[in-house]
Amino acid sequence: MRPFRRRAMRTAAAGLALAASRAASAPPTVRVGLTPVFLDDRVRLLRRWRDYLGDSLGSAVEFVQRGTYAQVLDALRASQIDVAWICGYPYVLHQAELRLVAVPQWRGRPVYQSYLLAGAESPLRSLAELRGRTFAYSDPLSNSGFLYVQHLLRAQGLDPGRFFGRTFFTHSHRHVVEAVAAGLADAGAVDGYVWETLVELHPGLAGRTQVLHRSPEFGFPPIVAAAKTAPEQVRRFRAALVEMTTDPAGRSVLAELRLDRFVAGDPALFQGIAEMARWHGRPA
Repeated sequence: MRPFRRRAMRTAAAGLALAASRAASAPPTVRVGLTPVFLDDRVRLLRRWRDYLGDSLGSAVEFVQRGTYAQVLDALRASQIDVAWICGYPYVLHQAELRLVAVPQWRGRPVYQSYLLAGAESPLRSLAELRGRTFAYSDPLSNSGFLYVQHLLRAQGLDPGRFFGRTFFTHSHRHVVEAVAAGLADAGAVDGYVWETLVELHPGLAGRTQVLHRSPEFGFPPIVAAAKTAPEQVRRFRAALVEMTTDPAGRSVLAELRLDRFVAGDPALFQGIAEMARWHGRPA
């Protein structure tokens, strides 16, 4: 073998060994689970948030989208994702399996409401007038988009399974708004934060709906990790979220999310949701 060729092969082998060594020592990718129930059609925003988190954590970050909250929970259990942005309802149902990482703060507080919507030109003005109508839910594990409406009806002695003429799930709060705006549903239930954000970003869409009813305040949908996640990993991810307000890139992402900040949060925020879940035979 010629000397030049031998040197080239040794150099290539050394390069491959160095690359393999760096890959072995690099921190593992942090996988963050999302569903279209909450964040939908925000590719540019997610790319910027991924870059901020990657810089803060010192490791690659990947957003992994699943179609429903149930699928996100399955992915957490199977260690296919590390953390997830879910709703307070699945959090209280599976609290023993989860660690609370952080809670968003919106308009000064870590709470939000469920909104019942009808079309802007609709004559409907109350829940009672929705009897026999078509109603759009977001997800069966959504507090604002399902559980609260079920609770509201049962608290008035009504059967949610028979009250509406027809119901369907859109698996996205924005799609609930679109269904109501287009007349595909007479009314629907959505996350109030999502609707208020649409008022700012897409007033033409939100303006084709009206709010019939606002719920009491509930703990804002939290970011969680599996209970088996190492405490240090939870601490580092929480710190990356909480410290977004101290970083220009983090502040920019928060502004686009229409959120003030992330806070450590307290499980007591979700007590109201837990009480509704117990009342409806879903122990929390």
